[in-house]
Amino acid sequence: MRPVRERIAPRRMEAAFSVFQGARLTCVARVATHYDRHTATTVAATPHSGDQYTMFSHVMLGASDLEKSKQFYDALLGTLGCKPGFTDPKGRTFWRHAGNTFAITAPINGEPACHGNGTTTGFAAASPEQADAAHAAGLAAGGVTCEDPPGWRGEGAGRMYLAYLRDPAGNKLCLLHRPAKAA
Repeated sequence: MRPVRERIAPRRMEAAFSVFQGARLTCVARVATHYDRHTATTVAATPHSGDQYTMFSHVMLGASDLEKSKQFYDALLGTLGCKPGFTDPKGRTFWRHAGNTFAITAPINGEPACHGNGTTTGFAAASPEQADAAHAAGLAAGGVTCEDPPGWRGEGAGRMYLAYLRDPAGNKLCLLHRPAKAA
C-alpha cells in the first residue's frame, strides 16, 4: 500500500492577499496543484471568482467617522483608478474596481471602530509615482504617514516600492508597486 502522503496528497496552495496587479485591489490565490481524490490524479487549478480556490470576496474596515473616511478613500483610491465609493442604505460605503470590493462600515455592535494591531491592508500601484500620488492624496485627506518614508525596499525578486499611511480611523494601509519580472 502507498504511504498516506501519496494517497491523499494535500493540495499545495500559496495564497496571499496581493494588491500588486496594476492599480487595483486584488486577491491572488495561486494554486500550484491539488490532488483529486476522486480521479487519483494531480491537476492544475485555476482560481476564479466563486470557486473553491478564491481566498477573498471583499475587504471591509471599520470607521467611526464614515463621511471623513469616505472622503479619505475617495481621494486615495481615486488616484489608483477607482471611482468614488457608493453608500448603501445601511451606511456602508463600497468601492468596486477590477472585480474587487473594498468597503468601510461602522461596527454593527455600536462600539467605536478600532484598527487591528499588526493588520495592514495593501493597495496596488502601477508605478512608484502612483504610489506616491495615492500616499499624498491620503495625507491631504486626513491620513497620517507611518513606517519609513515611501521608497524602495528589498533586493532582487523581492524588491518593491512601499508607501505606508493610516486612514482617519487608524487602519494601517500600504500602497505597493512591484516591478515587472525580468524576462
